[in-house]
Amino acid sequence: MPKFTAEQLIDLGTRIFSAAGAPSEEARLVSEFLVRANLAGHDSHGVIRIIEYVNNIEKGAIRPGAKIEVFRETPSSAILNGNWGFGQVIAKRAMEMAVEKARDGAVGVVCAFNCNHVGRLADYTMIALSNDMIGIAMVNSTRFVAPFGGRDRMLSTGPISFAFPSNLEFPLVVDIATSVVAEGKVRVMLHKGEKIPFGWIIDKDGNPSNDPKDLYDGGALLPLGGDEVGHKGFGLGLAIEILTGILSGAGCAYEESKRGNGIFFEAINIGRFMPIDEFKRKVTELVKAIKSSRPRPGFKEIIIPGEPEYLTEKVRLREGIYVPERTWEEIKSIAKRLGVDGIPE
Repeated sequence: MPKFTAEQLIDLGTRIFSAAGAPSEEARLVSEFLVRANLAGHDSHGVIRIIEYVNNIEKGAIRPGAKIEVFRETPSSAILNGNWGFGQVIAKRAMEMAVEKARDGAVGVVCAFNCNHVGRLADYTMIALSNDMIGIAMVNSTRFVAPFGGRDRMLSTGPISFAFPSNLEFPLVVDIATSVVAEGKVRVMLHKGEKIPFGWIIDKDGNPSNDPKDLYDGGALLPLGGDEVGHKGFGLGLAIEILTGILSGAGCAYEESKRGNGIFFEAINIGRFMPIDEFKRKVTELVKAIKSSRPRPGFKEIIIPGEPEYLTEKVRLREGIYVPERTWEEIKSIAKRLGVDGIPE
């Protein structure tokens, strides 16, 4: 697989999006968010999305430079109309607005509709974290997940993220889908030409499958917990669907016309509840106590949410980012079609 530095990929993505009609600042911002996902090891939300985004720009589904409008607002809340601009641009503004409202009060909640794919949620909860606040983020999207016991797609993957300030070496960030795996993970395996583990998806007839193609041929992802305890992931996914689809006004995954992400973002001003230094100290003590647990047979240590991404980023900044051959060929093809030169080899 080809390997590149983060800046090479950011630069190429910026030039591709600019050539596709995006304002330069938006092109750079979106590219940075995508490559940040690659650096964290979440390639499903990385530069593989350049292909999808350019196609959506050309179809008119993504409207670069779209004005973000405030649809409804109170001192502690807001709903934004993203007017189908880049999801990353809309989501960044939503969390920044939530932080502003939490700073003035105690909590800020911002929802958004008419918003395209926002990428990796942790990048937005970390905006709150960088302001010494707790960040909470969730989105919905098109339907990919079958309800527990069902075979038809009804829910989105329902990702949710939490970020907590601490004194740890790495950012304490939870970022999970409420399906067994994010759809993008299946897409990456498809691009690599590899099979997936049984227990991720079912085919169109409701049977277990390890062929990623089956997901895109009428199959469905399973809710978090799979066949045994999938009712738990299903319950979480349903709750997220209500907050991001109904409360935001974005619409629910089961609706045929549903596309893009409905957003529910929240920032909590810790200082309104307790001194921030005390909070950070107690969170750090909690995590250190958890890490002191004796590992079970087959495990080396306790890994805390956010820790693997922190370690992966250090490695990839040093050694570079691998891009699957198929993905890279498609990105190069788009770049050439748009007249973008200077493609790294």
